[in-house]
Amino acid sequence: MRDLVAGMTYLVKGQRWVGRNRRQWGFGLLPGLITLAGYAAAVVALVLWSDDAVAWATPFADGWGSPWLGLFRGALTAVFFGGCLLLALISFTAVTLLVGQPFYEALSERVDAAEGGEAPASGLPLWRELWISARESLAVLVRVAVWGVLLFALGFVPVLGQTVVPAIGFCVSGFFLAEELTAVALQRRGVPLRERLRMLRSRKLLTLGFGVPLALLFLVPLVAVFVMPGAVAGATLLVRDLTGEAEAPLPRAGAGELTAP
Repeated sequence: MRDLVAGMTYLVKGQRWVGRNRRQWGFGLLPGLITLAGYAAAVVALVLWSDDAVAWATPFADGWGSPWLGLFRGALTAVFFGGCLLLALISFTAVTLLVGQPFYEALSERVDAAEGGEAPASGLPLWRELWISARESLAVLVRVAVWGVLLFALGFVPVLGQTVVPAIGFCVSGFFLAEELTAVALQRRGVPLRERLRMLRSRKLLTLGFGVPLALLFLVPLVAVFVMPGAVAGATLLVRDLTGEAEAPLPRAGAGELTAP
């Protein structure tokens, strides 16, 4: 339980950190706004054509009588829409981090420097870091898709599918959101994806305490855009906990301002 509360605390501390660097917080909104515009268009398309997609995928039900056809396809549409939103929730973070890589990496470095006096650096060129980030984000999305298929199937189980499965879905979302955000700081430390996942699993409550509230916040329109810079800062603080690095007080107001990349 202590780890769970600590995870939530890191999320709050990250927002406080960027609150002290407001100019950079404003700059950090740009990647999120660009990504949001693309995702908004995708959600509109999903709303317009999800019924047609489900009907195309279930031709065997065309001859069913009323009300079974409507109930069956309506339930499938709801589950399909929810699964797509789950995937969008996770991939939004990955895409935003990819678009905003230079800024978020600079922000993470500044948090490390303010907390510990030094900022680990990967030493890799930007194109190489982008390639590694994109490749590992794709690997995470594959894992999320597998979980999505599993939860989709379990969603048809009476009672369980309407109670336990949604709760598991939020935990899965929170875990992988935490992975994507901590990747900014852990990649600079040369930690590969498999090791990052092992580290997060070893402190599940800490990871979920950070990621699940963030997943819930991301359900509110536009919130993801505004909290992303603070989430990256909070994830860097969480990484310092995972790696056992000494914790120091947060910088005072006006300290440690970033220079836009």
